[in-house]
Order: sequence, then structure tokens, then C-alpha cells
Amino acid sequence: MKIICHLLFIALFVFSCSSPKINIQVSESSVNGFSTEVPLLDANQLRFSWKLTSDFGGTSQSAWQIVVGDSSEGAQNGNVWNSGKVESAQSLLVSYAGPELKSATRYYWRVKVWDEQGNESEWSKLSAFQTGLRDSADWAGAQWIGYEQLPSDKRLVCGVTGYGDLSLDKVEQRAVVPMFRKAFQTKSKLTSATLYISGLGQYEASLNGQKIGNDFLTPGWTEYDKTVFYNAYDVTKLVTTGDNALGVLVGNGFHYNNRERYRKLIIAYGFPRMICRLQLNYADGTSESLVSDESWRTTPSAITYSGIFGGEDYDAQLEQPGWNTAAFDDSAWKQAVNVEAPAGQLKADMNYPVRVMEQFDPVSVKQLNDSSFVYDFGQNVSGIVAVKLKGEKGKRVKLIPGEALREDGSVSQRGSGGPYYFSYTLKGDGGESWQPQFSYVGFRYVQVENARPDSVQSALPVLLSIRSLHTRNAMPATGTFECSNPLFNQIFTLINWGIKSNLQSVMTDCPTREKLGWIEQTHLMGTSVHFNFNLYKLYEKLLADMQDAQTEKGLVPNIVPEYINFEYYDAAFRGSPEWGSASIILPWLIYKWYGDADIMAETWPMMLHYMSYLESKADNNILSHGLGDWYDVGPGEPGYAQLTPVPLVATATYFYDAQLMAKVASRLGNDDEAKHFEDLAERIRESFNSEFYKPDLAIYATGSQTSLAMPLSLGLVDEENQPKVLHNLIKQIEADGKAITAGDVGFHYLVDALTRFGKSELLYEMNNRDDVPGYGYQLKTGATSLAESWQALPSKSLNHLMLGHLMEWFYQGLGGIRQTENSVAYESIVIQPEVVKDLTYANVSFDSPYGKIVSNWQKKDDSFILRVEIPVNTTAKIIMPFEGDIQTRALQSSDQNKELITLLDKQDGKPRCEIQSGGYEFELKIKQ
Repeated sequence: MKIICHLLFIALFVFSCSSPKINIQVSESSVNGFSTEVPLLDANQLRFSWKLTSDFGGTSQSAWQIVVGDSSEGAQNGNVWNSGKVESAQSLLVSYAGPELKSATRYYWRVKVWDEQGNESEWSKLSAFQTGLRDSADWAGAQWIGYEQLPSDKRLVCGVTGYGDLSLDKVEQRAVVPMFRKAFQTKSKLTSATLYISGLGQYEASLNGQKIGNDFLTPGWTEYDKTVFYNAYDVTKLVTTGDNALGVLVGNGFHYNNRERYRKLIIAYGFPRMICRLQLNYADGTSESLVSDESWRTTPSAITYSGIFGGEDYDAQLEQPGWNTAAFDDSAWKQAVNVEAPAGQLKADMNYPVRVMEQFDPVSVKQLNDSSFVYDFGQNVSGIVAVKLKGEKGKRVKLIPGEALREDGSVSQRGSGGPYYFSYTLKGDGGESWQPQFSYVGFRYVQVENARPDSVQSALPVLLSIRSLHTRNAMPATGTFECSNPLFNQIFTLINWGIKSNLQSVMTDCPTREKLGWIEQTHLMGTSVHFNFNLYKLYEKLLADMQDAQTEKGLVPNIVPEYINFEYYDAAFRGSPEWGSASIILPWLIYKWYGDADIMAETWPMMLHYMSYLESKADNNILSHGLGDWYDVGPGEPGYAQLTPVPLVATATYFYDAQLMAKVASRLGNDDEAKHFEDLAERIRESFNSEFYKPDLAIYATGSQTSLAMPLSLGLVDEENQPKVLHNLIKQIEADGKAITAGDVGFHYLVDALTRFGKSELLYEMNNRDDVPGYGYQLKTGATSLAESWQALPSKSLNHLMLGHLMEWFYQGLGGIRQTENSVAYESIVIQPEVVKDLTYANVSFDSPYGKIVSNWQKKDDSFILRVEIPVNTTAKIIMPFEGDIQTRALQSSDQNKELITLLDKQDGKPRCEIQSGGYEFELKIKQ
């Protein structure tokens, strides 16, 4: 037996040694930025991307070939398009160059590549995409239908505040949440069935009793007078030969929100309405379409109230079992009404959908009285609850979600807006399961009234189970972080929950009282968020929202979509430069992060129009309006900026805008405009320094953290003055007791300035504590998600996005993962970890457009070990954090004995080198 085992071992060893090394392979492919879905795309506007792997270091692509087919078989040789072998290293956003694609058609594609030695890869895994409905004719006569038409005099757009005189006698009526159904027959075997559908505000569709897809709050939120999204689903497996039934349930969302319960705003685009086309393709080559029209039947659903700000009520006694199946008798239902179509253009929803992404069971339950119990899920999230109940017919159970508790242990909605609740009325037929369908909220706790746990004996209905369902945008995650400091790991999780809870179909500020897209966070928090999640599709969508929202004068409002105009309260709440400048900054960020230059061309008219608006508001190149450094830490209640003048923050942002406009214009080949904005940026710089710089003190304005960090970060400080201004920034931070005083705008620039100028030790000291308002302080109060205020005030939101800027330091500082100045999409990488204080290790990774970048380091008493991974088709520069002698080791062999590591001259005594793609280990003997 020993001899047999020995021979088997030798055979396996020989086989493994003789196994061929993989030169180059396609590890992941995507079309228009989608890698995990079968996306719905506008025909011909296609761009293909792929990521590569190799067993060899230093591998790069030299050529590619793409094939596209109208079936999986057709894609084998590219019966629609075969690019042939194209000599090119491009692997991102390669444009489709084949014949015009048909509407409403599924296509399949794959790619293969050649490396720098001419070695050919295998074909990638077959992927698919679905073309949409190009124009109104493609909807085949489908009509918008509803249960009833909203009278024109009841329409209210844009919305107004839900309180006070502005809402008097406005939008009082509850909208019926209707069900629609259509029975139909299929005549023979189907080859495919595709449902194209939109429902406003949101819909859920089902076919033969089964829900279609697993999306939540679909379609995405838009300004419905400009754009309306539709979705597409492959429903082939749900259709049967013979009798079928299609059912659609439509709720309110931001399309209609009445005055009832809590309301940040009231709005009325119209009552719920829907449109759809079901395309049926048969094996005999024929096809037919089922479309929405007056032949459909409709009736109120069991959802008796639905409000995006107020919650949802469900009366199970009103259920009509089997309503979405073919056998159901709908004679008691009424005929659907042809209603007015929304003014917005129907477009494919090309964002990732919102879905249930995580689930939580209660960690504890506390009884308040005979009929009230509070469940703690241990984590503050955006989402809904799922319950299973048993009890007497007609009993109503109330579920009150909240982020915090009162002193008596009951749920508080003080900082989240109330009343917000869910309610369920039992039908009394045993175990009943339910979860809301058209509303969501931020919560950690749920107060259950008029139901009891199974362990408590009473006549109340029994709550058999309750779960917290976290809902968010299903975009792919991209980053990981861990280090030796437990507090920093907790801070990472704290910030990440603030991020996750506010990634919906827009980037919201909070999932509770507002749910609105305040757009300053898209760029101020952009770097932090993009290291954790792939923002490409969401940001494309947000830029389209900004274009829809831009006014005739060029203003891009603070909130997008602009469901409410807060100008009546304060003009700064509609037109603050730090907010509207997202319309200029985001196209540049998308280009730098994902390599998409087309987005700059598409949004250039909006960018020009907004810059013209800012130029019209400037006085001698100084802007004096806006919210400034919102929520900084001063002597008063957080809100309006207290420590830094509004004109400094607005003008510094204006300078940054002008710089980016010059860069974008140059990239687009608009040389005259590039020169104009270069000159404008220089004039703003001169005016800024004349207005705010105090030469005798070497400070700007008040000398606050934000006043000094913004000029340093943005390059406004004259080079000879930089050391003095940096010195005074450090002095100011020390004078503040190394506590954070910068707010929503300023802290982003403070993190950037301290990182850029090598002061990570100070950032460490400012954040490695819990005795002053900040991250550690929030954690000490029991926070599980990032709070709106540094002080974690219970009167404010406890699940907010805007102050999480330390996240970018975790990746760019501690992990040291950055791009070179001229790099796009992380094609040219810098790994320069900042090793601070008593940290002994950090493990950081980021899945870039080219592939995963890894920076893992460990510090010992006399040595520093760094392990990195660099994707195929990229290169990197390594800059060590200490002086000393370095030993290098490539973890992969090179093809053709290529030189993988090039040592460079030391920088301030610190070793540097350039490396090709692959895995490496560097060990530095630290100079004592």
C-alpha cells in the first residue's frame, strides 16, 4: 500500500510540474460597465471591457478579438460581428463596431486576447446583453394605464414641504395602490419571452403567480417630467403553453406622496400608473406582443397605505389569492383606465437595481408592556422588515422602526422623522408572512405593538419571526481593509455602513427623514466610496439626473432629482457651489477612475452652462454664496458653517472647477476653451489669495482647519508659502486638541492635505481616540453606522454618508494605493503605504478596472515587509516608508526572462522601484 501511495504521489507531482502555465486569460468581462448582470442597453451604444490574469509576471495584452452573435451558437463565430484580431493593448471600453443591432433582442458575446509574446488566450465565458426599445414604435402600441387619473388641478411638481402653510390643502388624498392583470394564451413552444415594463412610482410584476426578478423599488428614481426608466426581464421559464396571466402591483414612491404621517415633502406627479410590453417569440419563427391597454383589469390591492416617507399598511383580509394566475376570475374587477403618459422620455434603466443584500436576526428583545416589545437587530441599516405572524383575523400589528431608543427603551424617531411605521392586519389562516414592498427606512430597532414573542403567553397575535432586510444598490463591492488597530477596523465598518445604507438608485444623505440626493457627497465622499463599491453605473445615472435638473440659468440644484425646492427657506439650500459643482467634478472622476472619456463629452454642455452660471455669480472672481463647511464643529448646534467663511469654501471650489474645466476641455480637444479656463483658474487664484491670505500670519481667513486645508489640497497656496501654511495648519489642529473641527466639505480636504504632505501621523492621532467628537466618539455612544454629526446627536440622523472621508486614507494612506498623476483607471499605480505609530500591519485590496490591486504590509522591530499584487496590463511604482536596504522578490516567473523589477534612486533615503504586473514581496531592513 505504501508503494502504491508513493507511486501515486510521484505521478501527481510529475503531472503538476508538466501542467502548462497560463500565459494570459480573460478572468472577467463586462459590457457598458456591467459584469454581474444581463444588462438592458440602448442599441449600438456598446463598449466592452475585460480583466486579465496570467501565471507570468510582466504580462500585457497586445491584441484582442471580440465576437457577437444573436444566439449562443451564433456567438461561436460572431454571426453579428467578428472584429477579427485587433492589434491593441486596450482592454477597457472597446466600442462595438458592427452592424446596427435590433431593438428588443438578446445578444451574446465573448473575447480572447494575445499577450506581448503573441500567445493566445482561450475565449472568455459567454456573456449576454439585452437591447432595449429604441423609440415609441417599439412599444407596439402599449399604453399607460392606471386605476384612476389624477385630476390636473391636484398635480404638484416640484414638491413642497410637508409641514406649514406651503402644504395647506395639498395632496391630502391617499392614492390607491392598484393591482393590474391580463390573462393571455400562448399557441406553441416559446424560444424566448421578454417583459419590458415601467411602473410609477415603483412596481412589482409577476407571471403565473411567481414574482419576476428580485429587485426592490424598481424602476430607479428620476425626475419623471424628464426621464422615466423601464426594465426588461427574461420570463421565458415562467410562461407556459396555453393559459397564462401577467400581474403588476404599482406603488407610490416619489411619484406621489400625500400629507399623511411623516413627510419630508409632498408631491404629486400622478396616481400609480404602468406600461408594459411582453414580447413572445415562438419556435416556428413567429412572434407576438402583449401590451398594456384598456383591456387589462384592475382593483385596489391589500396595501391600503404606502408612503416613501411614512411607511406601509397591509390588510391581508383584502388579499385575492391567485389574482396573478390564469385561473383567477377577475369579473369583479374594473377595466383599467388609459391615463396621461408621464412627460418624461422612456429610457432603459441602466443602473444596478436595489435589492435585499443582507439579513439580520434580532440580537435581543425587550418587553415594554403587555402589548409592546422592542427588537434590537444589532446593526443600523437601510431596509425593511420581514415578519411571520399567527393570530386572529382582523387583528392589526404595528411595527415602528427606529435608529435610537428613548430612556424607557421604546423606539425614538426624533432624528429620523416620524411617525413612520408598518402595519399588518391578519387574515387569520395560520402562519402569515409579509414584508413591505414600496417603502424603506433606516433602522436598528423595531417596536412591535399588539403582537408577542412565542415565549410570552397572552391573547395577542404571535410574532413567529422577524428579520431586518438590508436593501441597497446591488453594485459590485471593490475593496477590503484590515489593520492591527481594532478601532480603525471598527471605524472602517462604521463608515461602510453609512455608505451601504445610502447607495440606492441615487446616493442619498440618509435612509430616514430625507432619502434625497444631496449631490456634494458624490464628489466629497466619492474617493472613499469608490474604493469600496463600483460607482460607474450609479454616477452615469446621477449625471443624467443633473442634466435633467439643470435650470435655464445653468444652476444645478443641491438635490438631484429635485423633488423639492428648498429655496423658499434659504437660497443656499438650492444653489450652493460645493453641491452643484458635482456636475463638473463627477465627469472627471469617472474618467480618472474608470477610463470613460465619452462621459466628459456627453456632459460638456452641462458643465459649460454651470460654469457660466458661477461666473455670473462671481464678484471679482469671488463667490460669496452657499452652505460652506456644513456641519463643522463650533460653539453652536451643527448646521451652517461656524468656523470658516462661506466665500472661502465657495471660491476654493470655484477654482477647482475652473482647473477641471481646463483639463476636460484639453482632453476633448477644445484648446480655446482650455485656455479660457486656465486663465480663469489663475484669476481666481490671485483673487482668492488677495481676499483671504494673511501674509503676516501665513493663514487664510480665520485659520480654521478647513480654511487652511482647502487651499493646500487644491493648490491655491503659492509654492513658497506652502511650508508656512502647512505649519500653521498643524498648529491649528494642535490648538484644537487634535480634535476634528472640519465639517462636510472641509474634512475631505483636510484628509487629502495631511496625506499629500506626509502628515499621516497627525491623522492617526486625530482619529485614534474616542474622547472628542469623531469616529471613536460615535462608536463609544453605541453607533453602528456613521452619524450625521460628529457628536452623534440623537436629534440628527444616525445613518449618514457625509463625514466618512477617513475611508480614503485607509486605502490611499495606510494601504498606499494611488494612481500616478497622469494615470487613468489605475493603469499606472503607486504603492506608497503610510506606516503610523504602533500599527504593525495593514491588509488592503482594491478591485480596479484592470483587476485587483493588493497592498499588504507588516512592520517588525527591524524590518518592513510589503507584499503587492499588480494587475495584468498595468505597472506600478513602489515607494517604501523607511530608509534602509531592500530585498525584492517576484512571486511569479517572467516569460522570456523579462526584467520585472527596476530599482530607482532612493527618495529621501527611502528605496523606490518600478515593477511590472504580477505578485511581489519586498523586505526592507530598517535603518536604525
